[in-house]
Amino acid sequence: QVHLVESGGGLVQAGDSLRLSCVVPGVTFNRYTVAWLRQAPGKERDFVAAYKSRTYYSDSVKGRFTISRDNSGNTAYVRMNSLKPEDTAVYLCAVSSTVILSAIRSQAAYACWGQGTQVTVSS
Repeated sequence: QVHLVESGGGLVQAGDSLRLSCVVPGVTFNRYTVAWLRQAPGKERDFVAAYKSRTYYSDSVKGRFTISRDNSGNTAYVRMNSLKPEDTAVYLCAVSSTVILSAIRSQAAYACWGQGTQVTVSS
């Protein structure tokens, strides 16, 4: 099994930026697709971004968020610019070694999850 650890969340003002990190130890990281998803109180868990052989984004964050990865360090990142109050959520990292492109935006494609890191954006 894979154990993920997210970090980098915090309290910021609208318009500020954050970078979240996800460490995926003990695996050959370049064999895995990595994704970021988020869940706000009272809402469904939503896809944010993923990195397989290229990057994928939800419409709500495209142009503001950038996902990247450091395979030698077994770490994935998401840089979040121009944060809005509606970005407030728990952000979770997830990985899969078997995800297909048609399911890359589906949370069901990811069996291994981190515990999440809280991002709060004040107005």
